[in-house]
Amino acid sequence: MSVLDNWGSWKDFLGDRLHQAEGQGMEDGAVNELAYEIGNYLATSVDAKNEQEAVLRDLWNVADKNEQKAIAAMMVKLVQNEGNQA
Repeated sequence: MSVLDNWGSWKDFLGDRLHQAEGQGMEDGAVNELAYEIGNYLATSVDAKNEQEAVLRDLWNVADKNEQKAIAAMMVKLVQNEGNQA
């Protein structure tokens, strides 16, 4: 099963990656830029596996670049308390 198949698993996965990046000293601006790049890739190259991902993809596709960056930043905030914080 892919982490993309389940919204909770996807948030946990993103949370784990966020905590790893923070643990390695990645600054917030770099994290948000990476989240933007990942969001763009997912919206253009990966089929949505659940309703939440479909909504995010649809929002991403109608947003301009600044709005997409805001969506990416909100996803970072959403998963800050997800995953293992070790």
